Amino acid sequence: MTKSINRRDFLKVAAVGAAAMGATQALQKAKASEDVESGPNQWVMVIDQSKCIGCGYCTLACQAHNDINPDIQWNRVLAAGEVDGKDIFLPRPCMQCAKAPCVEVCPVNASYYRPDGIVMMDYDRCIGCRYCEVACPYQARSFNWKTFDGTNPAVPKWGQPEVARRPRGVVEKCAFCYQRIDRGLALGLRPGGDADATPACVVACPTGARVFGDLNDPNSNVSKLLKQNVSYRLRDDLGTSPRVYYLPADAEKMEG
Repeated sequence: MTKSINRRDFLKVAAVGAAAMGATQALQKAKASEDVESGPNQWVMVIDQSKCIGCGYCTLACQAHNDINPDIQWNRVLAAGEVDGKDIFLPRPCMQCAKAPCVEVCPVNASYYRPDGIVMMDYDRCIGCRYCEVACPYQARSFNWKTFDGTNPAVPKWGQPEVARRPRGVVEKCAFCYQRIDRGLALGLRPGGDADATPACVVACPTGARVFGDLNDPNSNVSKLLKQNVSYRLRDDLGTSPRVYYLPADAEKMEG
């Protein structure tokens, strides 16, 4: 005897099947992430909270150089309480995780790893499902709800656009200004040392709170900072291995 199935039961079965397929894809992609060959450079950012004054210059430079809709921020600066009565801040770009949940959940491979550790977006592949946005534990991704065809208020004061605007219906995020890194390397410049090859947020910081460089180079500025100072990474307990490190605020080093 054939048992009929109503619409509600059909939807339940379909949901289970979709979940199973998603889990299979996640496992496949997790394995793929382990197979990504590391390049000679591994770019990281170090943020010194003792030096960050919450001015937002980094956010504005990011908005200009990446031509971001003013309704979206790739590079937020959050108030993070006080230390001995002095305000401290938590700048939060994309963490460029070595084991990024956003990459693992993407069903169309629109999020992927570069050999230098930067987590990239292929905006032509993105279908706007927003799985990556939900999976990111750092809230580093933003959905582009509408076409950005107006003027960019951060241009030209904070820089000129260096990448194309993203289309409506995709998720977008910080990528360590990969365009500046790649262009700089092609010209023989050193990212983290030469301004034209360094992320715009780092260059714009008036207090030197952001430092960028190659963790594979023991003589780089970031390697030395991390060797000489106590540091931490956001939600390190999740096993995402972020490539953004923080030097915790020290009241004695902070300006009055």
